Amino acid sequence: MGTSSERRPNPGRLLELRVADDPSAWAAAGFAVDGDVAVVDPVSIRFTGRPDDGAPRGITGWALAGVSVSDGSLDGLPTDCRSNVEPRSTTGPPSDPVPAHPNGTVGLDHVVVLTPDLDRTIAACEAAGLELRRVRDTAMNGSPMRQAFFKLGPVVLEVVSGDVGTGLPAEEAPATFFGLAVDVDDLDATASALGDGLGRIKAAVQPGRRIGTIRTKGFGISVAIAAMDHHGDRTGGPTVDQTEDPTGGPAADRTPAEDGR
Repeated sequence: MGTSSERRPNPGRLLELRVADDPSAWAAAGFAVDGDVAVVDPVSIRFTGRPDDGAPRGITGWALAGVSVSDGSLDGLPTDCRSNVEPRSTTGPPSDPVPAHPNGTVGLDHVVVLTPDLDRTIAACEAAGLELRRVRDTAMNGSPMRQAFFKLGPVVLEVVSGDVGTGLPAEEAPATFFGLAVDVDDLDATASALGDGLGRIKAAVQPGRRIGTIRTKGFGISVAIAAMDHHGDRTGGPTVDQTEDPTGGPAADRTPAEDGR
């Protein structure tokens, strides 16, 4: 019989996200872009350009290490499996410093995936080698919903669904990428950099954290993005209702013990 460490699922890591946006749109939102890549530590975001033929936009795929999928799809999410566990996939050596982002971004906190059937997506993630950390029942705009959390290295994967699964296979009703949340050093400084490009700064449910939504449409960005910091003591307004947005909300309700940090 193997040891508990041998039975533990492989530690999956998020290496890269592919996004169907123009790099200039993300640069306008204060991200440091080099060619077609922005490094949001520890992940590379690779821009494939804004399609003009009606093709899907947003996050169109990802590259993971430490997982195994047989058909290039993880419950409908286009997935490249790589043996290289180094999370940065820029052209420079891994030791290159991460470029500073003018909007104050210092890292990627979590990625949000939507699914019509949470149990099915959990099973697919576990079959690929990811370890389920927590399932949470909550509500969004008064409607019950469920969340599941996995770790992809230092990045959290949050999977969101309604309270009842459809029972349909991924071929008919795949999981889809929704958005992401970035860590920033100081949301006040981010607000100064982005002006009207950042929504109201609010208290996150997680003590000591604040959150604001980047108004991505104004920049021509097709991915929902929330920004978070650790200066909750500065918030003078009311506590945010974290059910309003799966990227800007429920994931901020994690505690270190619950998400494995």
